[in-house]
Amino acid sequence: MKLLRLTTSMALVLSASIQAADWGYQGEHAPEHWGQVSQICEEGKNQSPIDVTQAIKSELAPLNIHYQGVISGLTNNGHTLQASVSGENQWLLDGVTFTLRQFHFHTPSENRLQGQQYPLEAHFVHTDEAGNIAVLAVMFERGEANAALSQLMVKLPNVGESMELSNGFDVQSLLPSLGQFYRFNGSLTTPPCSEGVRWLVLKQPKTLSVEQASALHAMMGNNNRPLQPHNARLILSQE
Repeated sequence: MKLLRLTTSMALVLSASIQAADWGYQGEHAPEHWGQVSQICEEGKNQSPIDVTQAIKSELAPLNIHYQGVISGLTNNGHTLQASVSGENQWLLDGVTFTLRQFHFHTPSENRLQGQQYPLEAHFVHTDEAGNIAVLAVMFERGEANAALSQLMVKLPNVGESMELSNGFDVQSLLPSLGQFYRFNGSLTTPPCSEGVRWLVLKQPKTLSVEQASALHAMMGNNNRPLQPHNARLILSQE
């Protein structure tokens, strides 16, 4: 059973195209129809994304993230641009070691911070040995060009294409300050919308230029799921 759970979770985090032909962001496959693909997308009580509001200040443990590996490739799966990583990229969370499996992008951001939506959001997706999932979310606001994104965007793959990066670069370079963040329970933001995902959203955004934002949006379109209800969940804030 443990092996099955781990295998299933790995499949979910390594690909954002589960049942790709049955869901999307427009028309008959748009988010309002995702319940036909996975019932929990429609009936779940802890769905993501959310507008991060009404957070309770809390003394949360500092983020113990150690990304020592590199970004090695980029795939366009028709829903997002997803980066592959190599090397040691660990996150010690709740006393458990989570390993970074991939990260991908949404334009505009899926989560909002106190009502603010950003032009780009990156999701760094991790699993532990038991198959539990933790996501670190990073917002990008318009400003100076982002050097790390420039390296990633030298050539963007078309839908269905993957490419290796000739010069891999540090995963860490895409992270802002880890000091302040929000934490809440949620779900995958794409089908099958599985719940039980630990979400930590950094308060400090990175920047990207208007040109970078336009290029990424042109490639991915609006691939953000609409906001979901908070319901009874608790949102914690590390100041």
